[in-house]
Amino acid sequence: MVVAVAIAAIGIALAVGAPAFFKPGNLLEVLLATLPVLIAAVGATVVILAGDIDISVGSVFAVCSVTAGALAVAGVPVVALLIVVPLAGAMAGAANGLLVAYGGLPSIVVTLAAMVAWRDALRWITQGAWVQGLPAEFQWLGLSQATYPVAAIVVAGLVTAGTAWALAWLAGGRAVYATGSNAEAARLAGLDTRAVRFWALTFAGACTGLAALLNAVRFSQVPANTGLGLELQVIAAVVVGGTAITGGRGTIAGTVLGVLLFGAMRPALTFLGASAFWEGALQGAIILTALAIDALQSKRRTGAALRARAAPVSHG
Repeated sequence: MVVAVAIAAIGIALAVGAPAFFKPGNLLEVLLATLPVLIAAVGATVVILAGDIDISVGSVFAVCSVTAGALAVAGVPVVALLIVVPLAGAMAGAANGLLVAYGGLPSIVVTLAAMVAWRDALRWITQGAWVQGLPAEFQWLGLSQATYPVAAIVVAGLVTAGTAWALAWLAGGRAVYATGSNAEAARLAGLDTRAVRFWALTFAGACTGLAALLNAVRFSQVPANTGLGLELQVIAAVVVGGTAITGGRGTIAGTVLGVLLFGAMRPALTFLGASAFWEGALQGAIILTALAIDALQSKRRTGAALRARAAPVSHG
């Protein structure tokens, strides 16, 4: 509810102070820039629901983007890239999953190390050079510039809706919530919590790879430093959308609202004449507010549970 109110407030401010923001061309550009973030955030939601966190998103995004561009220049068909690039992301996620789920290492430590390692390795391999000379059939996935947005919306919609449905209705989805809520209790109930955490991180990697491909095809070059700060934007959207940072509670619908909020923030600041440098400060303030609200709600729930246990039993 709070996020929806914030989005409405931004919309009203733009309607009054910068109505040009709502021109179809600008809205389409904002949408196309937001869709890759949404797909990556969907994967991050699953990871956080399972009780872990992945801060290597931006670096994996960069590796997958450069991989997509390099393979396209080498002549790999776009259809194959739709399989290979998400698979590359899944492999990066699986490497994190092995160390976290089966190696017993904290996810924040593993993914922090992966963030630095992938980024530095990419910088060393590319020497900072951008991928250029992308073939025409790579642009817009080989579709027309008018058709591509429809395809991108369909892909993002399928990933988002499919994940939301799986979390709500499949046994695997319920296992994600159970693992994030209380991993030990879930294990004692017969769930393989290590497999749940491994596949959550693998799925997040695949989502990041797909997001990188959908972002790369919008441009004529692929920067080697793409994806900088993406991890903050993704995690912020998930947390602000109502997913508990400790796991076990949250929805994909909330993540969608969080992505919309942060996706509109930067262009809104630009259209309203404010410095884009305020974006980071606003992100931090919103994240802290969301965490404070979540902490208060958790404390209230814990207190209510304790009072319910302490209440005398009536034998009326």
